[in-house]
Amino acid sequence: MQFTAQQIATLIQGKVEGDPETTISEVAKIEDAQKGALSFVANPKYEEFIYGSKASIIIVNENLQLNGGIKPTLIRVKDAYSSFALLLEKYNEIISNDGKTGIDSTAYVADSAKVGKDVYIGAFAYIGDNVVIGDGVKIYPNCVVGDKAQIGNHTKLNAGVKVYDSCVLGNKVIIHSNTIIGSDGFGFAPQKDGSYKKIPQIGNVLIEDNVEIGANTTIDRATMGSTIIRKGVKLDNLIQIAHNVEIGENTVIAAQTGISGSTKVGKNCVIGGQVGIVGHIQIADFTSINAQSGVSKSITTPKTAITGSPAYDYKKALKSQAVSRNLPDLQQRIIDLEKTVAELSAILSEKNISNK
Repeated sequence: MQFTAQQIATLIQGKVEGDPETTISEVAKIEDAQKGALSFVANPKYEEFIYGSKASIIIVNENLQLNGGIKPTLIRVKDAYSSFALLLEKYNEIISNDGKTGIDSTAYVADSAKVGKDVYIGAFAYIGDNVVIGDGVKIYPNCVVGDKAQIGNHTKLNAGVKVYDSCVLGNKVIIHSNTIIGSDGFGFAPQKDGSYKKIPQIGNVLIEDNVEIGANTTIDRATMGSTIIRKGVKLDNLIQIAHNVEIGENTVIAAQTGISGSTKVGKNCVIGGQVGIVGHIQIADFTSINAQSGVSKSITTPKTAITGSPAYDYKKALKSQAVSRNLPDLQQRIIDLEKTVAELSAILSEKNISNK
């Protein structure tokens, strides 16, 4: 399938600079693009690739100043990165299997389940009693949707996803393969004999609209009430969200992060990979947490940036790191000063003796 520069510009509200009839049939990175490919440049570090690129069309920011002539047709937009993301979304819709509908003959759907229009349920999927599935939902092979669960319109469960009983998923949620929604929270009461008694986890997980969750992530059901993932949240692969946690809207969390029980994370936070957050604390809105940080206490001031373990102010941490790098030089200076002081003390001692 081919598209012209003018068609693309119309879709992303851009301005063509060059031949509006230039066509493309694929997308590629700027450094790898060949004739017939569409690419983009949003980061100034990649501007140099524009001048020698073989791409047919390149999307760039409208304020980009070029230093010479180029061969590709340009489409200038306000935000090249966002515009290219929109195009990839549309391209993915065309080449993917999201147009599938119907229920595979090997899938099990309980008689009491309510299934909306244009739904796809793949091979060996299991849909339990009293489940409610909205319109346009895609449930790929080997998924399990437990009793009384609810799935909103145009939500997509990739192969192997497990949604436990009574969990609720909103509209346009995407969950990638082998993720588990609603497994038991890690709750055990210590006994006098040293053993542990399991605390029943009778709550659920509530996921609001436009959330995307990566592969092999686990979100535990609440002990009571709900573990809540607010609208627009983006979770990477291999994340653990414990019972009764709440993640604020439009927060993004990178891989291998773990959040302990009953912690409340604010909206629009950015949490790096391998971050560990203890339970029962609050993380303020717009907080940024650097990768591999350990957060052991509440962050109450919005727009705070922290790093380290235990985590503390990011700018102060950078200053501390700078001092740490200079410690060997500082140590040598102290040794030299001590040597100089010792020599001066010896000279003074000799003068005092001679004066006597």
